[in-house]
Amino acid sequence: MNDTVIFLAGLGLTVGVCALVVWYLKPHLYNILVDLCGTSERAKFWMAFSNVTLMLVPTLFAMSYRPDSGKDLSVVFRATSQLRWSLIGLAASVMTLGVVVSRFIPRRL
Repeated sequence: MNDTVIFLAGLGLTVGVCALVVWYLKPHLYNILVDLCGTSERAKFWMAFSNVTLMLVPTLFAMSYRPDSGKDLSVVFRATSQLRWSLIGLAASVMTLGVVVSRFIPRRL
């Protein structure tokens, strides 16, 4: 396989994993956003914003990966390295989203 095919396969896998995470979080996050925002329209905007963030940041991480051309690594190791960076971006996005949302949840005393 050439570098382009490996890169595009890793990028496709990244988008697929991100889509699964967005799909999993969507109903739970939406309910919290409706509660915090007060209206469904506001919650829908922030839900869309969150979805774009959860898709875009890991994709940018995956796109910034460049394999070492001098090393003779197998396809699996190249794809795994690219996926590692995209999962780091996904984890950072989810953690940031969690921190931001949690800061707006009122504390009960």
